[in-house]
Amino acid sequence: MNSPLVYLNGDFLPLDQARVPVLDRGFLFGDGVYEVIPAYAGHLFRLDQHLDRLRDSLAAIRMSPPLSHAQWRELLQRLIQGRSGDLGIYLQVTRGADSKRDHEIPQGLSPTLFAMATPITPPSPEQAELGISCITLDDIRWAHCNVKAVTLLANVLLKQQAIDEGSQEAILIRDGQAIEGSTSNLFIVKDGLIITPPKGPQLLPGITRDLVLELAAEAGLPYAEASIGFDELQNADEIWMTSSTKEVMAVTRLNGQPFGNGQPGPIWRQITQLYQACKERLRLGAETC
Repeated sequence: MNSPLVYLNGDFLPLDQARVPVLDRGFLFGDGVYEVIPAYAGHLFRLDQHLDRLRDSLAAIRMSPPLSHAQWRELLQRLIQGRSGDLGIYLQVTRGADSKRDHEIPQGLSPTLFAMATPITPPSPEQAELGISCITLDDIRWAHCNVKAVTLLANVLLKQQAIDEGSQEAILIRDGQAIEGSTSNLFIVKDGLIITPPKGPQLLPGITRDLVLELAAEAGLPYAEASIGFDELQNADEIWMTSSTKEVMAVTRLNGQPFGNGQPGPIWRQITQLYQACKERLRLGAETC
């Protein structure tokens, strides 16, 4: 089977031919940022919001955007042109390759731009009905989790510990507060109120997170951006984890025990229906959802 085309520094070429220098700072230091952008039936999901977050991450690591929003859109549309089904686009920008390995940030490097599109399969209705299992773990990540950096070793270790213990995700606890998952944002529901931690350096400003709040507002569902203590997490009526590829998943087991009645809750069902309707509008050509 032919290797799929990817984008690398101005060229579209087969994945198995894509190469970067060993002195690229992304390889040596994790000196770069990334985005993951779904595309449904050829329509890019919330692209401007993803590119705004990419711009903010670049600014945080002292880099200027290498392309405008319009240039990114043209590039990504070309990348997915002719591809069927739902796709997840991985987009990465590193500071580029230097002539030596040095911690000091060099000036005048050409950034390395890479993008690829791979099929994504969201959870089936049957999987969604089962929900997911989570464990709680101490948050061992750095102090700037709002930057979508490629330095993900802590996330990898936390995710793997969850998998080793028979769960799909880890909910991270810092200073007694539930922050987010290793690869997802966190929501709880208590007495009909949807709660998610406020944006800040401790968590990623999730695109799906923001959409869930928009959908809740449009449906007249009460919500708040507020801290979630560990006890509040354990005593919630519902827990959800959200991401662009996993969408909105209900937590039905927590720390090895059934959570609540072991089934997704009623407000999760409302939000999931609204989310799926939003995706369908996008597939049919809506500008946004």
